[in-house]
Amino acid sequence: MGRKTLVVAVLLLTILAPNSSAAGEAGVDTNPDGDEPFSVVERTTPSVDKEKWSLTIEMDQEAYDNGTTFKITTQICTNDGVCDPPVTMDAEIDDRLHTISLSPPSDHSYVNWRVKATDSDGNSTNHPHGDWFTTWSSCWYTDGTWGGIDSQSDGGCSDDSEETPGFTTTLTLAAITFAVATVVKRKVYQK
Repeated sequence: MGRKTLVVAVLLLTILAPNSSAAGEAGVDTNPDGDEPFSVVERTTPSVDKEKWSLTIEMDQEAYDNGTTFKITTQICTNDGVCDPPVTMDAEIDDRLHTISLSPPSDHSYVNWRVKATDSDGNSTNHPHGDWFTTWSSCWYTDGTWGGIDSQSDGGCSDDSEETPGFTTTLTLAAITFAVATVVKRKVYQK
């Protein structure tokens, strides 16, 4: 019985742990610091539920001259603490400018993004190293706190389409609990 409890505990921790988190302070965008082979020309901030979010970066002349290519990856994290899998975007490229856009869902906390630079020798570097740049939503929820320009003082967002954070986690936990109880009950009756 101890092994089953351990398996259930590990499953619950895996479900509850977010896939990624925004670096830095909640509600404060994380931006390039100047050590990257590009600069941000334009970025929508804050990101707004179901509205176009866009990013345009300009490759440095030196990187452009040596044949460097960019791949921009995004990841959207929601108010219930779940992050979608990272997506490599199809950028519109105009000389040194790279532009992407997306429409976040109605319950997102922030949009993560990063750039993979590959030089002409095939060497790749992620910017930022091992993390994400972050654009926070106009209404976000993290660590028990609501924030953003569209958040209400009593919690939640001014838009009625926002969902209660953690609701899907509660449903998932209930389903897992029910499944475990069913399996244990079957094994008891089979003895």
